Amino acid sequence: MTTFDDRENAFENKFAHDAELRFKAEARAVKAMAQWAAGLLDQPAEAYASALIAADFKEPGQEDVVRKLIADLDGKADEATIRSRMATALNVAAEDVLKG
Repeated sequence: MTTFDDRENAFENKFAHDAELRFKAEARAVKAMAQWAAGLLDQPAEAYASALIAADFKEPGQEDVVRKLIADLDGKADEATIRSRMATALNVAAEDVLKG
């Protein structure tokens, strides 16, 4: 194996590892948002989390989750609050994932 092959494998492994960490952090953030939203909606957190997770698989990123939250929380939380809480949830989740 050449140095180039070793380097290529290292980059591929790092990319896969980073993608896995990002997925875990995003999943934790969605769960945290679901718990918060379920409290505002007076719904069981687990049931709402399932619905929000299903919405998360519609497209890459968090925009699909934010749109669902905006629609569901109409009158209970504005878009700026939802986006702010999502950003905070993502940061906290990323820190938690990195800590292990």
